[in-house]
Amino acid sequence: MRICLLCLLLLLACHRSQAQQPTPPAPDTTGATRQINLENVDVAPGAAAIAGWLLLDKDIQTELDGAVQNIYNFKHDRAEKQFRSLRRRYPQHPMPYFLLGLTTWWKMMPSNLTNRQYDKVFLAYMDTSVTKAERLYKQDRRNYEACFFLSAAYGFKARLTAERGNWGAATFASRHALNYLDKSKEANGLSPEFLFGQALINYYAVWISDNYKLLRPVLLFFPKGNRQLGLAQLRSVAANGFYTGNEARVFLMKILQNQENNPAEAYPLARTMATAYPDNAYFQRFYALMSYQQGDMAECERLSRDILDKLNRGLPGYEAISGRYATFFLGQLMQARRNLDEARNYYQRCVVFAESTGDTKAGFYLYALLNLARIADKQQDTAAAARYYREVEDKAERKSDAHREARAYFSRQKQKPTRKARNTASKLKA
Repeated sequence: MRICLLCLLLLLACHRSQAQQPTPPAPDTTGATRQINLENVDVAPGAAAIAGWLLLDKDIQTELDGAVQNIYNFKHDRAEKQFRSLRRRYPQHPMPYFLLGLTTWWKMMPSNLTNRQYDKVFLAYMDTSVTKAERLYKQDRRNYEACFFLSAAYGFKARLTAERGNWGAATFASRHALNYLDKSKEANGLSPEFLFGQALINYYAVWISDNYKLLRPVLLFFPKGNRQLGLAQLRSVAANGFYTGNEARVFLMKILQNQENNPAEAYPLARTMATAYPDNAYFQRFYALMSYQQGDMAECERLSRDILDKLNRGLPGYEAISGRYATFFLGQLMQARRNLDEARNYYQRCVVFAESTGDTKAGFYLYALLNLARIADKQQDTAAAARYYREVEDKAERKSDAHREARAYFSRQKQKPTRKARNTASKLKA
């Protein structure tokens, strides 16, 4: 469960959006910023009155186990039914509102958060969760469960508002998320749920500093972090967390693959998530990508065909982005088998999927066009080859291999004699 995204993910969102969005202003650090110590994997809890904490209630966990699993398997109606039942029994507690918001968040995930239709509903659930948690916190300043939900809800708000380019709201929410994370760390020893946000902070605070020097001034707003400790904490939560266990596995999977260059550990995690939640398009396409990269083409083909079948049947979460992945992989497989007509069909569908989502600058779109151009050239369809290569030349980076290949094609075409010249030469020869 995506419980503590926190403001460090605001930075990740900011960086990912830099090419499309103006650079966000640095947070206002004129006020005193609390220094947060995240050195221990577990912090021994002090005396705390935990009676009534739903987060630690084993009966509630048993009751909600199926609902939490349904979130990840995109059975949102079933999950929401159970969360509404929880809300009827605990209308003043932040948990049911937060969980209803979480299901809404996962409705946006397959679109990489580009789908805005759920924004208002999602933010309303997070705002209500904040309101309910603030009331509990005012009643008891050592209610770390309330702090947990406050840091989580504010972290979610920071992530989404950053994605939408609302930097003021994102900065405001992220500072609150950090503040309540600091307060809740005293409960780390009570449950692995409390450790998840700190694991992410520990890892990304160092990773961002190491990889993105331009963001270092912004990181003055963050705790120092400890990259290896963050990974250790994330593994601990992945193994032991009830609410946050799956989210920890998702982050661990992506970190190991994308940041740590450790596919040997990431690939089994991706397989586990895709197998456990076979109707989750986000997990399936990540596993399909890793299968492709690892050379497991049989598994990649199986997953890609399954994705397209579910997309054609209209299953929730199966959208154009997943279709783009699947059609590209199947195009590659058919091309390798020399089934060029079928490969062309998949690549053309990949182009359509990419155009429908506006992803036409790199990646699958460009390489689908490039392969369409190669197939057309091989089949001596000069007009189609020129059309595809012209699109590649227009969209690809000038120094990229794709751009150079397109230019080389047109150079070769200029050097070829025309049909009229060939006919004339033939007559003279005769």
